[in-house]
Amino acid sequence: MIKRTENKSKSVGAFIGILIFLAIVVVLDQVIKPTSKMSMLLTVLQKGSVYALAAVSMNLLNGFTGLFSLGHAGFMLIGAYTYAIFTIPSASRTTVYQYFDPAINISFPEVFHNAMGPFGTVLGVALAVILAGLAACFFAYLIGLPVLKLKSDYLAIATLGFAEIIRAIFQWAKLGPITNGSNLLKSFERTSTFILTIGSTQIKLATFVPVLIATVSIALIVMLVNSTYGRAFKAVRDNEIAASVMGINLAKHKMLAFVTSSFFAGVSGATMAMVLSIAQASNFKVAMTYEILLMVVLGGIGSISGSVIGSMLFVAASEWWLRGLDSGSFLGINAPNVFRNGFRLVVFSVIIMVVVLFFRKGIMGDKELPEVIRGWKAKAKSKKTKKEAAAE
Repeated sequence: MIKRTENKSKSVGAFIGILIFLAIVVVLDQVIKPTSKMSMLLTVLQKGSVYALAAVSMNLLNGFTGLFSLGHAGFMLIGAYTYAIFTIPSASRTTVYQYFDPAINISFPEVFHNAMGPFGTVLGVALAVILAGLAACFFAYLIGLPVLKLKSDYLAIATLGFAEIIRAIFQWAKLGPITNGSNLLKSFERTSTFILTIGSTQIKLATFVPVLIATVSIALIVMLVNSTYGRAFKAVRDNEIAASVMGINLAKHKMLAFVTSSFFAGVSGATMAMVLSIAQASNFKVAMTYEILLMVVLGGIGSISGSVIGSMLFVAASEWWLRGLDSGSFLGINAPNVFRNGFRLVVFSVIIMVVVLFFRKGIMGDKELPEVIRGWKAKAKSKKTKKEAAAE
């Protein structure tokens, strides 16, 4: 009974903490101007939330279920295109599909806006995001039927090939009326257009929306991991034979993990389209999957909070903190002959190597942030007790 009360209080505390964080994001959206030096903080929060969700969804598969998949970029591509296709306004379709006759002429935000007003627009965007995840689910199920029978490197190669095939198919001219071929999709609902109007006051939500989507999605993944299904995933990861003997249906749980991971990858792809304001297949290359895998490894395989921390640090370092290395000056040092375009990636690679050397299991290992904090408190209390005992 006491343990249940403690868990409930922890859940309430976590919920309050999330609400405070979201409120801070809303405030930052209003306070930080596009011309401010701190505007990069909003960029880091936007892109970081996208990659955090992608990394957590990959960790659900690779870290918690033990299935080594490299098809994440393909599922994100499906999500991005699905969201873009179903949110382009009717008036803009002829401009976007300038070389093709568009086969899909429905815009969810537009349809619901006409029926319900501004709330309908929000509902239409939410429906398009969910549909993006479901589309990724559908393809994951079809691909999972044959490839989930493979193991280890063979599964990785098969899913990697799927991602490349999907990218090529979406650029195929025959599918131009749907995907716009190799041309980009634009003019759809994006973060820059998310503004809440209350009377004469306008509240910008460009950063809040992607952060909210990532927060809700990651919260759902946490609930799944802590459920009986999550425990079954871990059992499959640790020992398939033992899990099978315990009555766990291996094929069912592998497929469930694969489809669920792909759903959230599709949602992260839709969110990426919102943030970048475009959807183009050429952006979802194999390198994107490797970057997401790197974030998972940096944060710690099997740690959800580690994936979030690793993603935020990765985006902050690559997009913000090391930018000066490409422009000739860094930390007050002007050296255009040394700090030139591309040097940022060299330094960033060295930093990653150092982190991996000192943190063999990633920053968080297989632990979550609350557990690590409790460990720090326990060590601090132990040291304090020893000092007091020595003083006596």
